[in-house]
Amino acid sequence: MQNVIDISWFYLVLFCASLIVPAALNRYFNLGLGGEALVSLLRMAFQLLLVGVYLEYLFELNNIWINLAWLIVMVLVASNAILNKSQLTKRLLFPIVALALCIGLLPILAVLCLLIVQPTPLYSAQYVIPLAGMLLGNSLSGNIIALQHFFTSLEERWSEYEAAISLGAHPKLATLPFLQAALQKAMAPIIATMATTGLVSLPGMMTGQILGGASPIVAIKYQLLIMIAIFVMMSISLSFCLKFTVARAITPYGKVLITIIK
Repeated sequence: MQNVIDISWFYLVLFCASLIVPAALNRYFNLGLGGEALVSLLRMAFQLLLVGVYLEYLFELNNIWINLAWLIVMVLVASNAILNKSQLTKRLLFPIVALALCIGLLPILAVLCLLIVQPTPLYSAQYVIPLAGMLLGNSLSGNIIALQHFFTSLEERWSEYEAAISLGAHPKLATLPFLQAALQKAMAPIIATMATTGLVSLPGMMTGQILGGASPIVAIKYQLLIMIAIFVMMSISLSFCLKFTVARAITPYGKVLITIIK
């Protein structure tokens, strides 16, 4: 196997010229996404450079408390991003979204590090941070879809919800159809991804390891491990996020305290 092939900064910058294509399509179809896309690209570049430099020191320090602090920052940023993209008010939902992510992330991360990968030390930043990043990153879209679909369908089918409440149904029972639909909608992409992985696509973790010189068989084992972990974490975090949301956003009398920000 070859060693890792470095990418020249010059050619990386030169490749950025390919961004002309989505910019032209955005202009042609009048999508109005140019400004948002540019800001997102600049943020991504800055954040990746910052994190890359930071992780160099993080891997060297390899301190359990620093690693834990970084995990907390990751969860808080992820929670903020979920609520921003869901267009929901943060005052009531931020703590429960963060809690749902922790409930999904921490047990899975502990099993991966303590029982399966077993890095030395067990809290090794080289493994803990990337694994947590992949789990949280893949759970972002699912939680956004779940929350958006739940409140949107509740608003669109408000008469059904009101009828159930007026007949004496508890809010948990009255919102169950909307919760089920939101979970199905949010889980659909990851289920489709699992069904086509290996034939249609070679996922990022596997591709990265192969490009880094790892054996394809080793890369496949890691990819299978992380895909199962992502699926399990999404199932847990989505379920708890929606259950906590119903408990927090709807009173025992059925009044909904949160609406989507228009």
